Amino acid sequence: MKIKVCGMRDPNNLQDLLKLPIDYVGLIFYEKSKRFVDEDFPELNFRGKEKVGVFVNESIEYILEKSQQYDLATIQLHGEESPEFCEFLKRKNFLVIKAFPVNSDFDFSRTKRYEPFCDYFLFDTKGKLPGGNGFAFDWKILEKYQSKIPFFLSGGINKSNCEMLKKLNFKQLYAIDLNSGFEKKPGLKDISLLKKFIEDVRN
Repeated sequence: MKIKVCGMRDPNNLQDLLKLPIDYVGLIFYEKSKRFVDEDFPELNFRGKEKVGVFVNESIEYILEKSQQYDLATIQLHGEESPEFCEFLKRKNFLVIKAFPVNSDFDFSRTKRYEPFCDYFLFDTKGKLPGGNGFAFDWKILEKYQSKIPFFLSGGINKSNCEMLKKLNFKQLYAIDLNSGFEKKPGLKDISLLKKFIEDVRN
């Protein structure tokens, strides 16, 4: 199982995170987020970890600008972006992750139109915010997911549901996305807590 840690913005905290056996690092380019990456974010060696730029209902121009500035190859769309929007980014040779907010009434047929233009889906808890709401949806609903597109699982993952997470047996489950459940404050991760969780979940 791949692991993504999202919402990084403190350079020293990020350098400590990059020592852990993770696969993806999420940088949020959404100004209303408490984890927004501002212009003072320095260039760092990401040690082979894949950088993911997270955007919410942004323009193509803004995404292209940030992708060049931060050398992003993977784009996560966490708003109401259309399949055509995803298609444009695919034609620009980006890997595309399309996020969907999920609750007990979610209709997985909504993903169908996106399948030709996305490399991954991401299922997050539906809440007041586009992401980082801090609580999990009922993962049993994922039994209704029939697409072959692999997905990231997000929303409320923390040490309390580690055992439940290890019991999930969805063949399309590609990665878990960790964020607010491992923070000392928004954008500042508890590295020791993350390290222990990663060891537990992979064992």
